[in-house]
Amino acid sequence: MNSDSNKRYGSDEHMDDDALADAMDALEDEDREEEDELEEDSEDQDDEEDAEEVDETGLLKAEITDLKERYIRLAADMENLRRRTEREVKDARVFAISNFARDVLSVSDDLSRAMQVVRDSQNTEDPLASVAGLVEGIAATERAMITTMERHGVTRVDPIGEKFDPNYHQAMFEVPDTTKPNNTVMNVVQAGFKIGERMLRPALVGVSKGGPKA
Repeated sequence: MNSDSNKRYGSDEHMDDDALADAMDALEDEDREEEDELEEDSEDQDDEEDAEEVDETGLLKAEITDLKERYIRLAADMENLRRRTEREVKDARVFAISNFARDVLSVSDDLSRAMQVVRDSQNTEDPLASVAGLVEGIAATERAMITTMERHGVTRVDPIGEKFDPNYHQAMFEVPDTTKPNNTVMNVVQAGFKIGERMLRPALVGVSKGGPKA
């Protein structure tokens, strides 16, 4: 009986060892499967991250290309604007005086007509007729010239009786006069002209001296 028991127990113990080995193998298989799954998940995550990085890189490259194209277009527009502005300024500099010159031509025509009147008067028996015609023609030309300049914003400075102003007048001599305040403009040797408030040339004047202070 003992021999049978030992055989049975020995057989049971042997079976327990086999079962234990099988269980250990199963555990090892499960561990390997879990490790394989973890590795696959890690690889999938890495692939997703790589794909995201590729997408971001592509977007950045596209944005850089777009910015370059915008910069090139803007630079071309600015260069075209610079050239157009330069051309317009040049044209304005050359042709700005065109209207004034055209009006001055009419003044020149008036002067030519006045001279023709003088030439025609020389054939008459009255010598004063030529002088009268010349004076009338010169006066008409002067009026036309002043009108033309005023039309273009150029005004005459003729300051008789005004207080001397060094911004607009240039004193050439003094005139003794006790009835007028000092530095009153008594004579205008040459009229001045200004465009807007800017002087083109000052009036040449004589000013009073010896009178009360202004």
